[in-house]
Amino acid sequence: MIEEQDEKILAALQKDGRATNQQLAETVGMSTSACWRRVRALEESGVISGYAALVARERAGFATSAILHVSLERHDTKFVDEFVARVMQRREVLECFATTGDADYHLRVVVRDMDAYNRFLDEFMFRIPGIRHVRTNVILKEIKTGVALPF
Repeated sequence: MIEEQDEKILAALQKDGRATNQQLAETVGMSTSACWRRVRALEESGVISGYAALVARERAGFATSAILHVSLERHDTKFVDEFVARVMQRREVLECFATTGDADYHLRVVVRDMDAYNRFLDEFMFRIPGIRHVRTNVILKEIKTGVALPF
C-alpha cells in the first residue's frame, strides 16, 4: 500500500518530473532528506518505473494515430508468443493491450502519415502468422490524453 506522503510525491512528479528534490520537498511539505529517501524507495520498489519527456505527437511529425483491434485465428502459445514478440519490436506501437470483447488485442499506433500506416499494415501486421482480423479506427482528434494516475 502506498502511503499518503508517497501519493503526494507521485502526484507532484507526474506534474513535473524535472523538479529538483528541493522543489519536490517544498511542494509536498517534507524535508529534502526525507523526500529524497521516499523517492529512492519508490524507485527501488518499482512504483516509479522510469522518467521520460512527454512529446507532442503532431508537433514531432506524427500526424496519424490509430487504434487497431486485432483478432487471432488461434490462441495457442505459439501464435500468441509470436504476435507479442513482433509487436514489442515495433516502435510505431505505443501501447498493446490483451482485452476481452470482440478483439483479442488493442494497439495504439502512431506514424507520420497514411502512407506510413499502409506500409505498417502491409509490411508488418498482415505478415504476422495467426492474425484473423485487423480493424482500424483512425483517431480524428485527441480529446484527452495522459499518463498520470489519479492520486
